[in-house]
Amino acid sequence: MLSIALAGKPNAGKSTFYKAATMADVDVGNYPFTTIDPNRGVSQARTECPCLDREERCGDEHCHDGKRYVPVELIDVAGLVPGAHEGRGLGNQFLDALTNADVILNVVDASGGTNAEGEPVELGSYDPVQDVDFVEEEMDLWLASIVERNWESIGRKSRSPEFDLDDALVDMLTGVGATEYDVALVLRSMEYPEDPFQWTDEHKEELARKIRQQTKPIVVVANKADVAPAENLARLREAADIVVPCTAEGELALRQAANAGLVDYDPGDETFEVTGDLSDAQAKGLEQVRGVMDEFGGTGVQTALNTAVYDLLDHVTAYPVQNEGRWTDGDGNVLPDAFLLPSGSTPKDLAYAVHSDIGDGYLHAVDAKAGRRVGEDHELEEGDVVKIVSTAR
Repeated sequence: MLSIALAGKPNAGKSTFYKAATMADVDVGNYPFTTIDPNRGVSQARTECPCLDREERCGDEHCHDGKRYVPVELIDVAGLVPGAHEGRGLGNQFLDALTNADVILNVVDASGGTNAEGEPVELGSYDPVQDVDFVEEEMDLWLASIVERNWESIGRKSRSPEFDLDDALVDMLTGVGATEYDVALVLRSMEYPEDPFQWTDEHKEELARKIRQQTKPIVVVANKADVAPAENLARLREAADIVVPCTAEGELALRQAANAGLVDYDPGDETFEVTGDLSDAQAKGLEQVRGVMDEFGGTGVQTALNTAVYDLLDHVTAYPVQNEGRWTDGDGNVLPDAFLLPSGSTPKDLAYAVHSDIGDGYLHAVDAKAGRRVGEDHELEEGDVVKIVSTAR
């Protein structure tokens, strides 16, 4: 399962985002370090279900009339403060919790209503653009410290005739999610001396920064967009490659209202319909949320998750079935499973995602939409329905 981590300073709205995206019971408070220990829960990426190509919807619990929700892990960790990489605040806990994350959502208080420490200040008096660079810098320095601590060992190993820098770096950086491919890609983009003892601090810092960019890409979530000055959102868009305006409080209010039967709303919808009796206060609050949704095309919570999964990580959703004609599993359930795989994945990769035994026994695959057999090198596309033929059962 893909892992998405929520990063940012205290009081930026990470825990509210987490609660809205998972509907888990967590503490949400207007003070720094509401979150002490990391919260781990399940949220979803949203896509179109292949059942839209059929006369009837699939009825799976993760499909809402053709809106398919695919599980992802969401981690809400302690807020960052300046000096976190040196252990200040709860920095060590925060950074350790990031090691296995595939992508980071940097939740920024776009309203400018909290300072660098996460303490409330006058609305608009703090520049939220600082929080974009701040999170990246803390993560880069954290990785640089790991590289520095282990560099002497790299140097000693380099005296062996069998030494290979790529392999040594993979051994060192596996713990922060780097693969052989990541290390090779980063090293190809650098100019560096062959002898590790000749590496300067600048070389090591460049390595750390590029490894972070490769293994921990970032989506900036401009939270509290409902009260943020327009110029703040504009400047955040200039400061970061990917920015998603968001109101986590608005999403949470909608999710709670939907659960109470007061509104018709699915996560990621661009609007909602009132279906129950609202109090005056509830009606006023939800209409304010509607105004934000009209401006940004939704609350931004689901958009941020989708952007991370489908745009930044470039994944596709594939659906394994046993009956290629009915699109069912062995029990007759239509499209019961959905897997997120990196773009370029093949049917055999999907087989391994289902189970290692299925992958080991892979024979061939059938494109259930086209009704034809496909080759082992066939690249899966978003929404593919695939029958895997394997010696394993």
